[in-house]
Amino acid sequence: MSARTQITIDPELQRRAHARAAELGISFAEYVRRLLASDLGEPRPRADIAAIFDLGASREPTDVARDKHKMLDEAAWEEHARETRAKPRRGVMEY
Repeated sequence: MSARTQITIDPELQRRAHARAAELGISFAEYVRRLLASDLGEPRPRADIAAIFDLGASREPTDVARDKHKMLDEAAWEEHARETRAKPRRGVMEY
């Protein structure tokens, strides 16, 4: 989507800018657009909000305040199981 802009330029500067655009074989408007793009550079990409809020997403909803002991127990056991190559236990203790 484009936006229309009106600016005031010194007549001599405008004459020189029109002449330079003609040398390049482009319109004055295109010349100004290119100058702006060159000066401002490429727009920075916007971060995907999922990169922040989708961390640690699980299949089921969780209630950390209520289940924190159970969740810590499961995480500790899984880490222990990985380190010892033991099979994950069934029926984690409930608090």
